[in-house]
Amino acid sequence: MGEERAVAGTEPVVRDAGPDDVAAVRRFGEEHIPAHYTPLIGPEAASGQVRLWWDETRLAAAVADGLLVVAELDGRLVGVGQRGRLGTDHVVYKLYVHPALRGRGLGPRLLDAITRRLPADADRLWIEHYAANARAGAFYEREGFTVRRVEPDPTGDPALAVVWRARTLR
Repeated sequence: MGEERAVAGTEPVVRDAGPDDVAAVRRFGEEHIPAHYTPLIGPEAASGQVRLWWDETRLAAAVADGLLVVAELDGRLVGVGQRGRLGTDHVVYKLYVHPALRGRGLGPRLLDAITRRLPADADRLWIEHYAANARAGAFYEREGFTVRRVEPDPTGDPALAVVWRARTLR
């Protein structure tokens, strides 16, 4: 699908991730995910997110399948978006923007890049987030995703409940 063009140094470029991006995406996760999630779900669960979802093997598979987009500014990674499948449903599994660039429209651009890469027959896009992540919930609500269900965490911790939202595409 290519990339969005931007003047160097002014706006991030959103593009498909390639094999050469895997290590940078992993580092992005290691640097930003614990800091983002620790206040919401605790250090153990935050570290678990990095171990489980940001390892190079998993990321390389997503790149090979064309499921990962990145945002780059002046040669450095500043955003990541990844989609996948859950049964027949298309799901956004990663949507992260560098903390210094939040609130500047990069999240919607990454989400748009993911949406444009969906198959033509996709009629709905799902996204999930922890209940404790109110900022993400508000963002997804603004982007047209409505709550469809909430899955309680097996530990009973309400912060770790998974909120599933969907947006109709057609």
